[in-house]
Amino acid sequence: MQFAQRLDRIPPYLFAEINRKRQKLLAAGVDLINLGVGDPDQPTPAPILQTMHEAIEDGSNHCYPPYQGTIEFRKAVAAFMARRYGVMDIDPETEILSSIGSKEAIHNTFLAFVDPGDYTLIPDPGYPVYNTATLFADGKPYTMPLKPENAFLPDLNQIPPTIAEKAKLLWVNYPNNPTGALASLDFFTELAAFCRQYDILLCHDHAYAEMAYDGYQPPSVLQVPNAKDCAIEFHSASKSYNMTGWRVGFVVGNSLGIQGLARVKSNVDSGVFRAIQKAVITALETPRAEIEKVTAVYQRRRDLIVEGLRSLGWEITPPKATLYVWVQVPSGYTSQEFTNLLLDQCGIIVPPGNGYGATGEGYFRIALTIPEAKIKSAIERMKAAGIRYHR
Repeated sequence: MQFAQRLDRIPPYLFAEINRKRQKLLAAGVDLINLGVGDPDQPTPAPILQTMHEAIEDGSNHCYPPYQGTIEFRKAVAAFMARRYGVMDIDPETEILSSIGSKEAIHNTFLAFVDPGDYTLIPDPGYPVYNTATLFADGKPYTMPLKPENAFLPDLNQIPPTIAEKAKLLWVNYPNNPTGALASLDFFTELAAFCRQYDILLCHDHAYAEMAYDGYQPPSVLQVPNAKDCAIEFHSASKSYNMTGWRVGFVVGNSLGIQGLARVKSNVDSGVFRAIQKAVITALETPRAEIEKVTAVYQRRRDLIVEGLRSLGWEITPPKATLYVWVQVPSGYTSQEFTNLLLDQCGIIVPPGNGYGATGEGYFRIALTIPEAKIKSAIERMKAAGIRYHR
């Protein structure tokens, strides 16, 4: 018995590897501080839970759901896009699709649009699924380096026209994982123009849409005039409403993009449980003040991490969004060497920057998903081990 040859091209999933290492060390009795995975530790808000309880009790929700999501769900998404972003022209019938979280929808979009040999334009560093999904579809990933000198935005002028002409998808993710970088509507406008020029589907992974600080509110690519001509946007309830384990989100935008994704999904899954869809409707109606209570927790953690790292010599600007702080490794270390040092000497788990792509070399990522006491302990462990930043 043998694996399919395609699996030989797929690298181990970064967080699966981190989790295996974590489980092994825990079994050995090591006192770990896990700053690795961006899995919110706050509870799902009570109104969402109440809706879910009521929906579970309703037997009419126990049958197969519509593949694209209930019309009630899709209308709630359209209302949310209008209320949150001022995007008023979303058609619930043809421009919205429910998803089992963002990850499966992202992967299935590649299956819907990428033929063998087609290029995909993906950020580096970036969410690993963009690369692996390209490989699963027998496409060719063309990486767009995200560098600090360009505010971690891709430089479209560096994409050769011969590559752009063969590309099917262009992926961006702002607020950005792992760098925490932001994108403006002017940049989204530039992206949309580029994708129209080359007939590319622009895919915006908006997983951190509500995870923002200091009064900042991330924009939607669909706020760009006529963006629906070429763009779809992926939203997730995971981070915004502390619902990572619920596996639910939605995709909105270009009707052809939605149609292609729907054709794949109708053949590989049976939709999102109706009760969960009802819970998300409640989530989308969460008052802004309640969301800000949650983000205030992460903002305090961000400030603790930034303050702690500065005390150890790092020069770091607090990120205005996401659940992450993107940090340079000290001189003389690779990303992997430094993260191994933190694990071996401090019992701290963080992913190396090159796990997100070659351009991530020289960095590591810290997640804001553990209590303040653990963050303070992590900084104290680094101090005790004599770990400091030096150029």
